[in-house]
Amino acid sequence: MDTALHITAFLLGAGIVVATFVSAISTFVLPRSARSQLNRLVFGLMRRWIEFFMHFAKTYERRDAIMAYYAPLALMLLVPTWYALIALGYSFMYWALRAGDYFFDLRLSGSSLLTLGFIPSEGYLVTILVFSEALLGLIMVGLLIAYLPTMYSAFSRREQEVNMLEVRAGNPPNPYDMLTRFHRIHGLDKLADLWKTWEFWFADVEESHTTLPALVFFRSPRADHSWITSAGAVLDSAAITLSSIDIPQEMAAALCIRAGFISFHRITDYFDISHPHDPTFPETPISVTRAEYDELIRKLEAAGLPIKPDRDQAWKDFAGWRVNYDRTLLVLCSLVMALPNAPWSSDRMPKFNMSPLFLKKKKHDHG
Repeated sequence: MDTALHITAFLLGAGIVVATFVSAISTFVLPRSARSQLNRLVFGLMRRWIEFFMHFAKTYERRDAIMAYYAPLALMLLVPTWYALIALGYSFMYWALRAGDYFFDLRLSGSSLLTLGFIPSEGYLVTILVFSEALLGLIMVGLLIAYLPTMYSAFSRREQEVNMLEVRAGNPPNPYDMLTRFHRIHGLDKLADLWKTWEFWFADVEESHTTLPALVFFRSPRADHSWITSAGAVLDSAAITLSSIDIPQEMAAALCIRAGFISFHRITDYFDISHPHDPTFPETPISVTRAEYDELIRKLEAAGLPIKPDRDQAWKDFAGWRVNYDRTLLVLCSLVMALPNAPWSSDRMPKFNMSPLFLKKKKHDHG
């Protein structure tokens, strides 16, 4: 009976160590989207604390300042969480090998993991475990050191285009400012270059924000900027151009929209948020009303842009493009707590508590 208990403790400890190491590998090294329930738990608990403190903030600027600490703090908490679990797992294995009483085994595990070496070990198997635990501790530090520059490089690439968009699309970014400024300064034929730039941007964000999901919650350096509302403004501008502006069709705009909604879909899929797949209009409604669309078109026409004469068909075409990313755009605005005044995106985002998404795999329907 005593032998069976020690074998069980050894297997339990080994399982904890292996599961923790796999969580670290999936976060730091694996070059693809991989869910870690441990990461979900840490980020979920931190989100609850952040939401608690935001209840005391009276302005968006204060809430944004609090939310800015969310992703960095949760990310940094992963390392001590992994260390604590590894130390716990090895202490079970030391106890199973009868290295000493459990308090001694816990001290031996901590001494080995942190490479302090103040607790001596005896026995070949125990010594091998001590060396392996010390090596694992060094590997975890090395992974973190290598991980942070990769994350901040992806963050910098994302924010560069977001910052540049203010020059072209105003603040908050919107289709009216973008299209009228291009019409006055560059000419609408130059929009193709913008669509190609943002097609690459969407592809980069889709890859980086699913393999490094903490990036989703890294906020822009300025409180009045947001990567998701900027992306929404670009997609709406492309949809308006394709559907309503009377210029030769530019397929770069269509490819930009496709890259955008694929990116949004895969990010929301990572967080297990339900959304319509292959939606069509009018079967799936959009959040932009016909009156809002008509008002924008009247303003664009007054600014001198060539508008297609068939407004009904133009509206259907616009809605047909918008329906592909409408739901996921609004949900992501809510997920990252985007600035609340961006037209056609965060100004109509759903109000709900997102933290359960991190605590367990739970499907949500936001429609």
